Amino acid sequence: MARAPSPTLDPAADAAALLRRLGFATLMLALPVGALLARRGAVVLVPVGIALIVIAAALDGTHRNLRDSIAQVASSPAGLAGGLMLAWCGLSLLWTPFQAAAADRYLSLVATLAVGFAGYLALPDRMRSANLYLLPIGAGLAAIVAIVMALTGGLPQIVTDDTPTHERGLLVLVVLLWPSLAWLRSRQRNVEALVLAVAVAVAAALGPEILPLIGLGVGAAIYALTAANLSLGVKVTALTLSATLALAPFYPILGRFLTITIMGRTDPMVGAFGAWRRVIFNEPLRLITGHGFETSLRGRYAGLLPQTAPNTVLFEVWYDLGIIGALAGAVALYFGVMRAGREDPPLVPAIMAAFATAYTFACLGIPTAQMWWFTALVAAVLIFVATERGQFRTKRPKASFLRPVNDR
Repeated sequence: MARAPSPTLDPAADAAALLRRLGFATLMLALPVGALLARRGAVVLVPVGIALIVIAAALDGTHRNLRDSIAQVASSPAGLAGGLMLAWCGLSLLWTPFQAAAADRYLSLVATLAVGFAGYLALPDRMRSANLYLLPIGAGLAAIVAIVMALTGGLPQIVTDDTPTHERGLLVLVVLLWPSLAWLRSRQRNVEALVLAVAVAVAAALGPEILPLIGLGVGAAIYALTAANLSLGVKVTALTLSATLALAPFYPILGRFLTITIMGRTDPMVGAFGAWRRVIFNEPLRLITGHGFETSLRGRYAGLLPQTAPNTVLFEVWYDLGIIGALAGAVALYFGVMRAGREDPPLVPAIMAAFATAYTFACLGIPTAQMWWFTALVAAVLIFVATERGQFRTKRPKASFLRPVNDR
């Protein structure tokens, strides 16, 4: 009696599947929790997860063509503007007063972008649902951990400096909430999505700072607007983010008016807006070239900037990179948001919410060049790409007695 042929074993494919699963588990399951328990959790976990995915793609040959992907990015308006901003950051190292430290930070950012792009190339064209369900599980587990930390006063056995770690973890969790909701909503898991959103909101409300809750609220408003009117939500998000950055030097002037007429202050040099006005009026030509990459962060400690200078991406971009870098960033934001708005409709509201949330955090005080935050954003982008590549459904053909068996 003849035996049925046994399936051909492929050790390389099996190893690639295992490594890919471990890589996604690191990014989607371990990252939300690790960011809460370790100050450098994102910096360690994201490269490890991407490396596992890249190795898996090398084993089974599922990676995308490097040349075609670079050409696609370089030919897009967002890619060109982002490349110009990155190149201007590198050129500004020539006149920054902190060349050694700024060069080190710049190389770290470029390396992180390269690792993220490698992860993008390594993502399979079709994502398995089993891998993507790890993300809401990880976000839910992180929300539970954050709530327990808030109610019990932290986890001193694991973390030695609870408050900064707790807040950082909540910021990462709020950003990762949106791809989690996008995946659950695309699979009609509406009850699970609602429960997860409520859990993250409770965790943010119980946190040590109000910033995660503010970002969550802004993201929720954009999510609701985009869900109600897709094109309007995308346009509002793109225009708001880009215009906010492009028009930033006008805010100190408006702030002076508001300070005098509403708050009753007569000294135009009071507070953050006063420090920003002084920088603009003392060195107006620096609005063109900027002071050099990393100057705004380190200038406070070196006495180049007053301690009351704003801690916001709006001030930092204009102070460091001037009008060239700021307008390039604004153009990149506009076209990047508009391009993301052409993804699958079930994902777009969450994508817009993630843009709004991350940008709100940057405007309200997160140093965007810090590696833990930049690495977390790279991970969020990769997770959204993976979620988009999971939007396919396999339908089984219906059985029919009138249709020949071998009819295709």
